Amino acid sequence: MCLGIPGQIVEIVDDEQHKAIAEVDGVRREVNVGLVAGDPGGISVGEWVLIHVGFAMSKLDEEEAAKTLEFLKLLGGGEYFEELDQFRESTPL
Repeated sequence: MCLGIPGQIVEIVDDEQHKAIAEVDGVRREVNVGLVAGDPGGISVGEWVLIHVGFAMSKLDEEEAAKTLEFLKLLGGGEYFEELDQFRESTPL
């Protein structure tokens, strides 16, 4: 099963290429923010996004991100930790 997991944008790398660095549970990886860059206000450092296969799919507020992370971990964590492992194993910075 593939999940979208909440991550926080910690750096905008390239506006034109829609590249940013997101952090999920202490793991930092490059993600494509093109799908959320056109949202009102664009995308900024500090914002939370739902990440799936290297793409930020939607923006979340901090409370929603925290609740989602808590829920995923309460599910037994299996799927969450599998997704986190995939995130960790993706192309490192």
